Amino acid sequence: MAGSSELSTTLADGTELHLRVSGDGNVERLSKAALDAAAGAVADARERREKSEDDLGSETGIVGSSAPMLELFRMLERIRSSNATVLVTGENGTGKELVARSIHRMSRRVDKRFVATNCSAFNDNLLESELFGHRRGAFTGAVSDKPGLFQVADGGTFFLDEVGDMSPALQVKLLRVLQEGVFLPVGATEQKKVDVRIIAATNRDLQAMVRDNTFREDLYYRLHVVALRVPPLRERREDIPQLVDHFLARLGDRDGHQKALSRDAMERLMTHKWPGNVRELENEIERLWVLSGDDKLIGEEHLTPSIGRGGSPSVRPSSPPPGDDSVTISGTRLPEAVEQLERQMIAEGLRKSKGNKTRAAEALGISRRNLIRKVQSYGLEDAGKKS
Repeated sequence: MAGSSELSTTLADGTELHLRVSGDGNVERLSKAALDAAAGAVADARERREKSEDDLGSETGIVGSSAPMLELFRMLERIRSSNATVLVTGENGTGKELVARSIHRMSRRVDKRFVATNCSAFNDNLLESELFGHRRGAFTGAVSDKPGLFQVADGGTFFLDEVGDMSPALQVKLLRVLQEGVFLPVGATEQKKVDVRIIAATNRDLQAMVRDNTFREDLYYRLHVVALRVPPLRERREDIPQLVDHFLARLGDRDGHQKALSRDAMERLMTHKWPGNVRELENEIERLWVLSGDDKLIGEEHLTPSIGRGGSPSVRPSSPPPGDDSVTISGTRLPEAVEQLERQMIAEGLRKSKGNKTRAAEALGISRRNLIRKVQSYGLEDAGKKS
């Protein structure tokens, strides 16, 4: 006699399975057997996928198991065998270079060189020489031939960080490398040909720059073959404990002893907005490591005062109004006050130099590279620039 049976079950993660079987014989027994088999198959598939994601996270060296990071890992897996140009976007401190290095390690170019440069660290003339090289006598100080980084990276991967800061003239030359694989060193008459995979990164909105005619549209589409967005830390707060453990373990390996974070301290880290993202978290953990001395358990009393209390970070107070050379220090602790003073002096130096980092660095008495690092740390990339 024909009959039918409907059964359902719920897996450990909440997934519901429904099964309906009809036919002759012991329908209920067959239904239970089929449902058990289906549940087992689904669970096995999920276990294999989770293991694959864990393995991929270990392979990339990127810490995180949140949904946004798992999606990033899946994208990295999809482009593993590709040689396509990649554009990595994300805020400062999210780990864009770490993603670029992971792409290289997972690619077929892994046995070749990975070369990285920051396009905002040089003026136009120096950046052109850095990228494409120069011939002896091409300019004052060019006492010998110098190969450019494109030539150094031949066969491998070239990571161009902050590509949005590249001038229109250099954008044209980069476009030619992308289209034809050729470039002309400064002062040379013969072209060089290279086979380089380019990974570009930026924290700027290139589409908006295209609309404003400050970034070439054709270059944008050449770079935007594969786009990867690295999520800010505030979008993956569940990764914070894992990141903290990672940084503490690394410091422990360095110094030969281990420490842990108290529950209250971790709760405050979890509620902070992290404008500096993973870089800010890493710096905070190292700061806690130092300030806690011989304590094995790091308490919340060592945290930067603003962390987890809803206020803006102590290193980011309002800059003085234009034309006002005075500074205001609101911190009650010396490290906090020093950071506030440093940030305000850098903001004022950039305002006076109209955003020219070379002149600002000279006025402040620090190196340009050091200034750039501090500008990125304090989120002052647009300070001094015209609206």
